[in-house]
Amino acid sequence: MEFTKGHGTGNDFVILPDPDGALELAPDLVAAICDRRRGIGGDGVLRVVRAAKHPDGAAMAGEAEWFMDYWNSDGSFAEMCGNGARVFVRYLLETGLATPADGTLPVATRAGVVHARVDDAAIAVEMGRPRLYGASAAALGGLALPGTAVDVGNPHLVCPVPAGLELTGLDLTRAPGFDPALFPSGVNVEFTAPGEPVDGVDAHVLMRVYERGSAETLSCGTGACAVAAVALHDVAQQVGTVAVDVPGGRLTVTITPDSCWLSGPALLIATGTLSLP
Repeated sequence: MEFTKGHGTGNDFVILPDPDGALELAPDLVAAICDRRRGIGGDGVLRVVRAAKHPDGAAMAGEAEWFMDYWNSDGSFAEMCGNGARVFVRYLLETGLATPADGTLPVATRAGVVHARVDDAAIAVEMGRPRLYGASAAALGGLALPGTAVDVGNPHLVCPVPAGLELTGLDLTRAPGFDPALFPSGVNVEFTAPGEPVDGVDAHVLMRVYERGSAETLSCGTGACAVAAVALHDVAQQVGTVAVDVPGGRLTVTITPDSCWLSGPALLIATGTLSLP
């Protein structure tokens, strides 16, 4: 099987072209592909399939030709992946499978149709406006860190790191604890700290993330959107632009009255042939 490897700010994916939906993916196969020692390695798999050919995308085929069939590295599904969507769009463009109309390109996902905008090296995807819906806490290393629950098409818990605790010193080798009553399907947990002022944005935030199904990653696009929404809420702003620095680089999030744009680099770095186990 042919594959392409790509990443967005270090959030890396194995891209499998399957236009007609003929490939039978299974959790153990996805986990084997994403294994960083015995497979190709990645935070997840992006299967490129026509929306009309996938049961989860067929209802959106009238709006978007292509469906992003995203799998976490452990073989579980995720509703949405912001960096994955940007890398997915880069793949469609560079392989000639799609051409933007009026400067935008629609992509079907399990969280609905998202729209992408291309600006040279950067790709921005328009997602639904993040929704803050409750308070909770993450348990980490014997600490209970208060946070805000945010829906970005998938669940997030944004936890500011208290004074005296370094963001870089957090041990994210194990999954943080969370309230299963509030997050019955699991949750992505973001830990944040304020960054130095940056020109041209309303806030600057540093972020680390533990993604459900993938452990700690170098970046999380929907997590950056959740973090930006909380940062603006904390300064009593409903709209604005936030620079979010993740270990893999910088993402820029712009929240408008009815949407959220996630922008950053999206690169394809390798192609090859995969021998399926």
